[in-house]
Amino acid sequence: MATLEQIGPDIWIAEGPVVDFYSFAYPTRMVIARLPDAGLWVWSPIALDPGLRDAVADLGTPTHLVSPNRLHHLFLADWARTWPEARIWALPSVAKKLRKLAITDWLDDDPPSEWAEAIDQTVFRGNPLLEEAVFFHKPSGTAIFTDLTENFSEDFLKTHWRGWKHWIARLWRITEPYGEAPLELRLTWFGRAEGRRALEKVRGWQPEKVVMAHGNWIRTGGTGFVEKSFHWLA
Repeated sequence: MATLEQIGPDIWIAEGPVVDFYSFAYPTRMVIARLPDAGLWVWSPIALDPGLRDAVADLGTPTHLVSPNRLHHLFLADWARTWPEARIWALPSVAKKLRKLAITDWLDDDPPSEWAEAIDQTVFRGNPLLEEAVFFHKPSGTAIFTDLTENFSEDFLKTHWRGWKHWIARLWRITEPYGEAPLELRLTWFGRAEGRRALEKVRGWQPEKVVMAHGNWIRTGGTGFVEKSFHWLA
């Protein structure tokens, strides 16, 4: 049963089940932020079990469900059925993949008025494999990434990525203390100028915390972590 952990003012995370991605095990994590209008902004929703549903309902009503890239939409439909009035946000580049969902709004480089007061955003472009919307929760100083930084712990790898998979994780530098993007993304980031524009905006946020979907999140020193994990793009 997933539980909510408050990590700052008006922001919570919840750890979901481990999922299989091409035979590799990935932990899942979501973020919920309460907006100034009291609605809930839900980023990369995880599997919705009864306990999590009740805990979310205690916080308020989800009004925005956010898919930050083409890989993080598996559980959106369940959340949309539970809270049918919520608007569903995604990148235009993934419209075809998500055509079975009733996408209501599209993410761009600037935050919409619905959450601009509390959350800023930018889109990392320049890679044919993946575009990703990255967010910054202003009240808590938290940058929110999905797959552009992965930070697996040694304990997780020993349990889930044994043998050659463990070696692959270290080769890709998606482990602590590196926290980089997977190697295939770094090697295929042909539009470096586009990626650097987004990175410059993230630098301007000067985050204290960095939450990512996979691996140990960063509780302090977030700005330094971003510089280190994105050295390949800088």
